[in-house]
Amino acid sequence: MRVRIKKPSVSYEGIVMPSTTGNIVIKLDSGYNIGIRPEGVEIEVIGDTEEHVAEGVTVRDTQGWGWGGGAGEKDLPQLSIISTGGTIASRVDYRTGAVSPQFSTQDILEAIPELGMLANISGRVIYSILSENMRAAYWKELARVVYEEIKKGAHGVIVTHGTDTMGYTASALSFMIRTPVPVVLVGSQRSSDRPSSDAAMNAICAARVGCSDLGEVVVVMHGTTSDDFCYIHRGTKVRKMHTSARYAFQSVNAAPIGRVYYSYSYSGGGSGSGKYPNVEVEFLSPHLRRGEHDLELRGELEDRCCLIKFYPGADPDIIDYFLERGYRGIVLEGTGLGHVSSEWIPHVERAVKDGIPVVMTSQCLYGTVCDRVYDTGRDLLRAGVIEGMDMLPETALVKLMWVLAQTVDMDEVRGLMQENIAGEISDRRVQIYNRMG
Repeated sequence: MRVRIKKPSVSYEGIVMPSTTGNIVIKLDSGYNIGIRPEGVEIEVIGDTEEHVAEGVTVRDTQGWGWGGGAGEKDLPQLSIISTGGTIASRVDYRTGAVSPQFSTQDILEAIPELGMLANISGRVIYSILSENMRAAYWKELARVVYEEIKKGAHGVIVTHGTDTMGYTASALSFMIRTPVPVVLVGSQRSSDRPSSDAAMNAICAARVGCSDLGEVVVVMHGTTSDDFCYIHRGTKVRKMHTSARYAFQSVNAAPIGRVYYSYSYSGGGSGSGKYPNVEVEFLSPHLRRGEHDLELRGELEDRCCLIKFYPGADPDIIDYFLERGYRGIVLEGTGLGHVSSEWIPHVERAVKDGIPVVMTSQCLYGTVCDRVYDTGRDLLRAGVIEGMDMLPETALVKLMWVLAQTVDMDEVRGLMQENIAGEISDRRVQIYNRMG
């Protein structure tokens, strides 16, 4: 409910929020929450909680639904927004006080009407989950839906996604879809109903990239603490590096593909007056261009793969644990150049002899694996470990899932894991599907 709280020298209006402290917590119209000690206050109930929508926005229902940007909309490119949930599609649940995924793609459009100035938007919701609930089966469905939207003629595809596992999903789509148009994953660190939210700017920048000359899977997120630009990160080279900062996403072992600069211009007078987004893309490094490849779906994954992080004193029996449960591939996150303790080596060798590929990555993140420097590394190579080069551990995991869905021949698996398929290895230019295609 909506209340007015009066104290001797000041009054506040807002929506009552749950509280576990004994204080009264209300959300102000500015979006901020405040706590007020209950002693000596007068509380007046002034209305029920109301849902507010952006003025002047209409969304029509179709099989999906669509919304154009007004005058000149026939000349705007067609973008498809696929919603999977996450913070960008979340808001505060006033029953619990927690953030939960409640927004549909329609709600996102109502909250960010500027999207309609950049493109004609159509969309569909396939999941409404927080990203920790993602799994390989969901990636396969998502890849199929993205493929269908491109095949139907989408100029670009935007995937709204929770930030915590966005890097995994971006990698999965990078391997499963050969795309002639931009496929842009976007999220936010703070929900759309917070005044400090990064949702609107990230979504607007993602839409601009979706209309650009790009032809691959990328992630678009804030580049700094300010609302000045977003980075464009390659889908196989990006990681969330901070729990809550708006600039959390960084490219690892690669430069960002580009920046998206964001500002507003204003026009005054007449019916066309208003606030318009200025969104410009600057490319910083080589990238695949629109139309460079034909559309292709390689959407299968072997989900019985695991990622194991080594630490001092870790029991190597964990390898046997996964093998006994039928896992078909293992990625190790080793120390430094790609090491585990010597007692792990017989377990690695046994797995390889049983036809289970074991891929070595580094928990250092920056730099490349090289098991030729120290004795332990050389022993691991003799045991049959596959060097993961400079791939992120999570990228190597998703790639191994994809590779094992293409072939189970150990020599072919080794070759594909060490070949640059979607920009995941930094030592040569991207050649998407140059071996499998």
